[in-house]
Amino acid sequence: MGFFEKLKSGLKKTSDAISKQVNNVFSVFVKVDDELFENLEEALIMADIGVETSSYIIEELRDRVRHKHTTDGNEVKEELKSVISDILEEQDTSMHLENAPAVILIIGVNGVGKTTSIGKIAMHYKAMGKKVILAAADTFRAAAIDQLDVWAQRAGCEIIKHQENSDPAAVVFDACAAAKARGADILICDTAGRLHNKKNLMAELEKINRVISRELPGSSRETLLVLDATTGQNAVSQAKLFGEAAELTGIILTKLDGTAKGGIVIAISKEQSLPVKFIGVGEGIDDLQEFSSADFARALFEE
Repeated sequence: MGFFEKLKSGLKKTSDAISKQVNNVFSVFVKVDDELFENLEEALIMADIGVETSSYIIEELRDRVRHKHTTDGNEVKEELKSVISDILEEQDTSMHLENAPAVILIIGVNGVGKTTSIGKIAMHYKAMGKKVILAAADTFRAAAIDQLDVWAQRAGCEIIKHQENSDPAAVVFDACAAAKARGADILICDTAGRLHNKKNLMAELEKINRVISRELPGSSRETLLVLDATTGQNAVSQAKLFGEAAELTGIILTKLDGTAKGGIVIAISKEQSLPVKFIGVGEGIDDLQEFSSADFARALFEE
């Protein structure tokens, strides 16, 4: 099964939620009028696309329909798909890892699948022939270090780790030195996910970033936030809060296959101007893949 097929089946609940709501509206309303648009907006909000983004989509749809003098419901539906595709394609979803050792800093609250995502991303780049080193800089949780160790063994990567409760920036410092000395292509750093104390988190991330800038000045860098798709709109507010604490370059969205709330991809792209860089559509090792907005939009609407 190719990743597009997995994506399609993983997005089935979301796709059903969106298309069911939207199709219901079109089956009731024959005329293209204000009432149709109001009901469409409600349908999008119900499909977890969020109030702000849904209202933007409908405004944009009204403009296009007016501009093209569209009177056919099916054509309006096609136009709706195209508005959603355009939102997703506004963001640059590709990973920028040109200057080695490139650093991928992973942040996110505990329980969203952060460590698992790191393991799978390590496998993803290993499979592409890259030399990957992991840094266990979530020193706050003993289990995080052990878990990452297991993933490092599975992926066949080296791991740099210290004792529990040691200074995360010290771990990153050692990891930067190892990445340089061993000619790594990619260094992936885990970090502690304590959002309830934003000030500490910001200070910790700033310190880590200073270390990386000093030790690997020319390296490419991605700062990715891991979000659990099943939490719906809560994930959107997490993106906002973490965005205030760190300079995010993108999102990793896990557990898309277990939810009808995948519409949040659209909300995050629009409201936070953040590209989704990886999505997880299953438990398997290769079920976390780089995000393609075109594929996502197609999988969302393909009958």
